[in-house]
Amino acid sequence: MKVVTAQEMREMERRSEAEGVSTDALMEAAGLAVAQEVAALLVEVRQAPVLVLVGPGNNGGDGLVAARHLQRWGARVVLYLCTSRPTGDPKLEAAHFARCTVVEGSHDLSREALEQHLTASRLVLDAVLGTGKTRPLSGPVGDVLARLQQACHGPRRPLVVALDLPTGLDADGGPVDPLCPVADLTVTLGYPKIGLFTPQGARHAGRWKVVDISIPPHLSDALSTHLLTPDFVASRLPSRPPDAHKGAFGRVLVVAGSRSYVGAAYLACMGAYRTGAGLVTLAAPEGLYSLLAQKLTEATHLPLPESAPGVVAPAAAGLLRDRLREYQTAVIGCGLSQESSILEFIQRLLLSREVPIPTVLDADALNHLAQITQWWNHLAGPAIVTPHPGEMARLLDRPANEIQADRLAIAREAASRWRVTVVLKGAFTVVASPSGIAALSPFANPGLATAGTGDVLAGVIGGLVAQGLQPFEAACCGVYLHGAAGEEVRRELGDTGMIASDLLPLLPRVIHRLRALGPPAGA
Repeated sequence: MKVVTAQEMREMERRSEAEGVSTDALMEAAGLAVAQEVAALLVEVRQAPVLVLVGPGNNGGDGLVAARHLQRWGARVVLYLCTSRPTGDPKLEAAHFARCTVVEGSHDLSREALEQHLTASRLVLDAVLGTGKTRPLSGPVGDVLARLQQACHGPRRPLVVALDLPTGLDADGGPVDPLCPVADLTVTLGYPKIGLFTPQGARHAGRWKVVDISIPPHLSDALSTHLLTPDFVASRLPSRPPDAHKGAFGRVLVVAGSRSYVGAAYLACMGAYRTGAGLVTLAAPEGLYSLLAQKLTEATHLPLPESAPGVVAPAAAGLLRDRLREYQTAVIGCGLSQESSILEFIQRLLLSREVPIPTVLDADALNHLAQITQWWNHLAGPAIVTPHPGEMARLLDRPANEIQADRLAIAREAASRWRVTVVLKGAFTVVASPSGIAALSPFANPGLATAGTGDVLAGVIGGLVAQGLQPFEAACCGVYLHGAAGEEVRRELGDTGMIASDLLPLLPRVIHRLRALGPPAGA
């Protein structure tokens, strides 16, 4: 599934008209689809009091079509025109003909009628601006939405359905207007909008559903932002031939761990194993070997020389370079620590142009690379970097709030500049490729905001690369599997007290369920 900006959506609508699907046809399809979703939410439509807040543009027109259908299905629909509609508006005339009650907002300056209908309505349909919001909400529209907010905080809160987007939610992920309503359901038209995949967007949109409005499907071919879906991932999971042996599923070298971060090594290794890697070798400081060997009974071990107790020595880089060709991928950085000697180790290992295999670079590998000028020009093989916003801020030398303000654009910019696959972690994790293709995770789970979950993700991605996926596909599938496992844990335990190791046994379950879907036709 593709995800669009407001401009991309407008362009597809324009091209639809050029191909014979008129704006009127799109509006009729949109209004009917929205009415069907409202009816499903109401369960019993007959005699249900419904208030439709109608704006001045196409979003208001879609709302008028939806209102007409709901009225004909037996609902008691009131149309509140926040601003005047065009003279002779056929959609308004059709709603009149269907016997919808119409209230002109310009005649209700005290908003007494609006407040009465807000109190009496079981459901309010926000068809004010949708993606058409271009400036702060004010004037009559702002006044109407302020009254809706008050009603939603009262004792008789109506259900709120947003048509395309809640009014005031920026389609492209910008700031949300303070007057933006909080919807129970957002019925988004044609394609989901990028603004839905931000923390504020998610809070205001509630549950969202995409409905078809008859845009020709091929018009989305040129769009470059994907939403990670079960079908997307199922069609890309590595195959598991029945006659396979462990070598068929790849070998992963995990370079991780230090005196203070022993668990990071365990989590990364098990992330790779639980995703299907055939063999995982842990390269960790030799002083940690006895502890980790007891915990990681399935992994093989490559103890590394130390510069201090529990800290990898720079000289270990030479030993690792000699062994790298035995593996399909390396996961480097989880819990290595920020000791000064690790900087030299990272330089010798990664920037020598002698690491020809794909690498997943996480945590302390990134923290040390941030100190090296143009580090990306010295990588030998393909790389996947997996920063959280703080690490990305250090890599780009920008404030973390700037990173969070436009995560998709920042990830794309970094991937293009560094010529690597970027996984910008957080709510609605972004995966960006050097070519400009990007994907958004559908998951925002506060339970994953705990130490070690990033180590699991790095291992998961490494396990998929070892099984033959290209870096961008491995990152996309890894992000989805990791997020879906988190959702499984949340369903069982809630999102408080979730820990990283809870994800590990759920990964095979998620993969099993996805395999049951089978690849979609034409995948």
